[in-house]
Amino acid sequence: MPFVVAIVGRPNVGKSSLFNRIVGERISITEDKPGVTRDRIYASGEWLTKRFNLIDTGGIDNIDVPFLSLIKEQVYLAIDEADLIIFLTDSKNGVTEGDIYIKDLLLKSNKNVILAVNKIDDYNQMSNLYEFYQLGFKDPIAISTQHGIGMGDLLDKVIEYMEDHSTIDEDDSIKFSIIGRPNVGKSSLTNSILGENRTIVSDISGTTRDAIDTKFIYNNIKYTVIDTAGIKKRGRIYETTDKYSVLRSVRAIEKSDVCLLVLDGEEGIVEQDKSVAGYAMDANKAIIIVVNKWDLVKKDSKTMQNYINNIRKEFPFLDYAPIVFTSAINQSRIDTIFPEINKVYENFTKEIKISILNQILQEAIAITPPPQHHHGRAVISYITQVNNKPPTFLLFVNDPKFVHFSYLRYLNNKLREAIDFTGTPIKIMLRKKED
Repeated sequence: MPFVVAIVGRPNVGKSSLFNRIVGERISITEDKPGVTRDRIYASGEWLTKRFNLIDTGGIDNIDVPFLSLIKEQVYLAIDEADLIIFLTDSKNGVTEGDIYIKDLLLKSNKNVILAVNKIDDYNQMSNLYEFYQLGFKDPIAISTQHGIGMGDLLDKVIEYMEDHSTIDEDDSIKFSIIGRPNVGKSSLTNSILGENRTIVSDISGTTRDAIDTKFIYNNIKYTVIDTAGIKKRGRIYETTDKYSVLRSVRAIEKSDVCLLVLDGEEGIVEQDKSVAGYAMDANKAIIIVVNKWDLVKKDSKTMQNYINNIRKEFPFLDYAPIVFTSAINQSRIDTIFPEINKVYENFTKEIKISILNQILQEAIAITPPPQHHHGRAVISYITQVNNKPPTFLLFVNDPKFVHFSYLRYLNNKLREAIDFTGTPIKIMLRKKED
């Protein structure tokens, strides 16, 4: 289960700068004006090989700024979603009424909180920490988002909470999520999948999450479908924007083995479809493209093939993903999904013998040797599989910098030509071969 960390605090304490520092990119807008970060912004962070999801939020305060009520709703939602809160404060302004307000809000949430005090740019300012003990949290951590001071201490503490939170997943079902932009029919497709002739084992709804995991058995195979669409949280809808659906989709994707990317067959492909697909690709999950609302499309003998051609043109990075056509409302062609899920999952978990891999490698090198790159030529010794979900391969080479990315793509294609990896990404990593 992905671990979620939310950064919360008053305006201008450095939340977006901390967010950017952790994720290593300038994703959030950093501007010295209250109310700039109005929506929650999501990204993945990593520390000591541990990955977690990070949410940036708008600042909460009692001052009158544009969109204050919307900002507060977004922050409340981020707190509700998070497993851990980083409460960021400002050493130069000390404890303010706004900090007290946020402190009371966080105590009511019963969430784990790390108190971080920003803008401590040198150790002579460490005495400024003492004032923040009055907020009632554990020892505050001094940081400077501008200079990177204290970031290791802060992230070490995040990892401590992650390790306490981690659980072992012994579920042996095939987990698939239904993802897509709003109004493509995700909920209807879920309902159709869970229709007649399904033995539903259980519904498990998290107390702070929108995704509902429904376990069921079909044709003697155990599945878990993760539905993320159309769920209200605690009796109310917190926001009408699409931002919330993004975080829900990301949670569902990371819990899944297979992602069903749902497109609107009547409306066609839009840019947001590619954005949603990108989340599944970033998570290295197996993907099936589902064209829904197929009943609303005017058809002739070439319509389906033309649609497939268009998908391949618009999603060239998903050329390995199978495509199915359904109508969830009419319960049409729903059963065509399951053979694809089974095949894609088998490929996602596939393990290949080293002898077969090295035979494929040597034949690929014989056909097209590695080109010269960075003033050297790669000498690839052998290949081995080091993981699955997705299949991950390690290439031993004299120097990884000699391997151009286009040659890795070539080897990827050669592996796919020799082995059925339909529906799943494959990863190729490089390691320098020691003498």
